[in-house]
Amino acid sequence: MSLKLNKINSLCLLRLSAIGDVCHAVAMVQAIQRKYPQLKITWVIGKVEYQLLKHLEGIEFVIFDKSQGWRSYFNLRKALAGQRFDVLLHMQVALRATLASLAISAKVRVGFDRFRAKEGQWLVTNHKIEPQDTPHVLEGFMGFAKALGVTDLSPKWDIPVPPADTEFAQKMIPDGDKTLVICAAASKAERNWLPERYAAVAQHAISKGYRVVLCGGPTASERALAEDIQTACAQALENMVGKTSLTQLLAVLKQATIVLAPDTGPTHMAVTQGTPVIGLYAHSNPGRTGPYTCLDSVVSVYDEVIKSQTEGENPWGKRAKGEHLMELISVETVTAMFDSRSNI
Repeated sequence: MSLKLNKINSLCLLRLSAIGDVCHAVAMVQAIQRKYPQLKITWVIGKVEYQLLKHLEGIEFVIFDKSQGWRSYFNLRKALAGQRFDVLLHMQVALRATLASLAISAKVRVGFDRFRAKEGQWLVTNHKIEPQDTPHVLEGFMGFAKALGVTDLSPKWDIPVPPADTEFAQKMIPDGDKTLVICAAASKAERNWLPERYAAVAQHAISKGYRVVLCGGPTASERALAEDIQTACAQALENMVGKTSLTQLLAVLKQATIVLAPDTGPTHMAVTQGTPVIGLYAHSNPGRTGPYTCLDSVVSVYDEVIKSQTEGENPWGKRAKGEHLMELISVETVTAMFDSRSNI
């Protein structure tokens, strides 16, 4: 239900991580800004996620750096000293976020409904959003906007990118170049597809006249996966893994024709840019965490896996377990999806 507030002057948003989730949160906060264009908004956010969103208009960011350990909570309290907000939107179910919320002074503290308000969130909030049976994460976030009286809940994104980063991406992928961008790595290795299968799809795309670019972060595991894909591929691929900032990557994803990725942040970054995404899912329910505007182009074995692992009804957010589940996704299924998307 909507909050009974005469006027909201200041709002604090608590969503620390991760990249995909903050992309969903952008759609929510910009829906609020359309309803309340004069509202003063402060967003408490993680250090990495800030690098993607730091150019958002009308938002003051306060960075919560979890690498500082217990000092991060004291630093947050210091950064917010003297501020009292009309409303806190506590949008992260994690003990770290629950503890961080104690540093935020707010008259109204909005959290998830009792079923979803885990990790002690229900102890530090005094208002709940409406329960939802089977929401996508983005729809769950939109429940917070609805609680503030927002009625236009259709997701729209405007994430500013510095002109130099746009020029970088346009030089790399000129307008009109048919390009498949593969962001192969997820945050957990078990959610990665096999490198030889990525290579097979890349070769298929090249045979259809596409350029193939590998993108991703600078970690050793992401670089190693990219090298394994290139080794397994008969054709040379353009390897940009670890060579872009987050805003450069966002611009590259905008220039792409199609993006192929597992359950990972760049999947949702591409959605914010209106680029078609083929998502690969085995461990999590794509109906809950898939690329929101491209759920019809997800290749998923989640339903069959979770059915084999549970008895009776399956909780909406339940994750499937197993280190080799992604092997159940075939090359043929993904190339067929690629062909259907590339013909649109």
